[in-house]
Amino acid sequence: MQLQQKLLSFYGDDFTGSTDAMEALTRSGLKTVLFLKPPTKELLDEKFADIQCIGIAGTSRTMTPEQMEEELKPILKQMQELGAPVNHYKVCSTFDSSPSVGNIGKVLEMVLEINTTQDFVPIIAGAPPLHRYTVFGNHFARVDYKTFRLDKHPVMSNHPITPMQEADLIKHLADQTDYFIDLVDILTMNDSFAELEEIVNKIVKNRKTKGLLFDVLTDDHLTKIGKLILEKSKANQSYVIGSSGVEYALTNYWNSMNENQEQIADSDKENKVTKEQVLVVSGSCSPITSDQIKHALDNGFTGLKVSPVKLIDSKTNSTYLNSLMNDVKEQIDEGKSIIVYSALGPDDISIDETREYLQAIGKEPSNSGQLLGEQFGTLIKKTVENTSLKRIVIAGGDTSSYATLKMNIYALEMIRSIAPGAPLCKSYSDIQRFNGLEIALKGGQLGQVDYFSKVHQGNVVKV
Repeated sequence: MQLQQKLLSFYGDDFTGSTDAMEALTRSGLKTVLFLKPPTKELLDEKFADIQCIGIAGTSRTMTPEQMEEELKPILKQMQELGAPVNHYKVCSTFDSSPSVGNIGKVLEMVLEINTTQDFVPIIAGAPPLHRYTVFGNHFARVDYKTFRLDKHPVMSNHPITPMQEADLIKHLADQTDYFIDLVDILTMNDSFAELEEIVNKIVKNRKTKGLLFDVLTDDHLTKIGKLILEKSKANQSYVIGSSGVEYALTNYWNSMNENQEQIADSDKENKVTKEQVLVVSGSCSPITSDQIKHALDNGFTGLKVSPVKLIDSKTNSTYLNSLMNDVKEQIDEGKSIIVYSALGPDDISIDETREYLQAIGKEPSNSGQLLGEQFGTLIKKTVENTSLKRIVIAGGDTSSYATLKMNIYALEMIRSIAPGAPLCKSYSDIQRFNGLEIALKGGQLGQVDYFSKVHQGNVVKV
């Protein structure tokens, strides 16, 4: 089987999740570029004619359903026009969403309205390479060496914006849409592909299913799902909703075909990444990120703890940001690697202070990611402009999205795996200073304890 030129288009609901999907594709040898807005045909033809997978990094994880209708729906339509047989709406592997913020059910409704030839949408949350599993409809995620049901997960069950208090994803999605969603459970996933395909067809025909969630526990399950998605997309373009498990499913199947073996490449061997001074900016509240910050501070990094309220309060933010930029520039000019962070874990007092401040000015807590991210983006942009810095890390899904949008960058391409789901990338920009800038976008739950040190050293983490 010969791979066609355009294989997949995907939209990530935040920037860290978008680089996660890009990594899964790139590590299987598929030329993938992640754009910060839908690329024009002229841009693709002029600079990226050879790419096989097109990503679009978005911010819909923080959108209301009304904002999705206005802002996301046109992008989902534009994805169709890019011409790939499969279009993927990429969500976090911990399925962060609620009826009012990042509503996945709303996306299901929109894609079926856009793609009138599609009778149902596959939904895949499980991603074994990231230690995410779905069994009998319940979703699980590992922390360190223990796997938790999502509603018992030490981070996601207490997420400050979208706490995941329901592990049954069918029930979780039932609160977000009136469309009927059914399950292909693990027993069916253990059947042959022919049996799986037959059961899927029966479910869709007999139960009028609009969304079909697939259990995922093993790589073999992913391979079957990948084949099913591709078989369904042969007649007409199709949409899929899910985590980077979708990319792993597709690449598993493509790579299982003997004729495709020449497509597989180890991108890490092709890109030599050396030790480099690094600026880390973190808006993450995750205990995992907290441990990573502490490890970095114990291993040579300089730390600057900031006040989120002072950064976003219109009365103080200008003076406070200017002072912070001067401190960061001074540290960078002295050759130090530095971490600027807003919180150390979910119990940090700054979280309640920020929430109380936002409530006092009539804003929702969900606005914190955008407000803080934009200020951090300005900090990074000005620091890059005024120093010789070449490498950046942004931690936190919402922070990464909005901070990156403030910079003069229009696309990213992976150059090195550091930890699963959080690769090091190079930037594309029309401004020379930002073109080639190295950036890693790390979700709160991702990476080993020495992640920031690994980015500093340029080392790949064995997985």
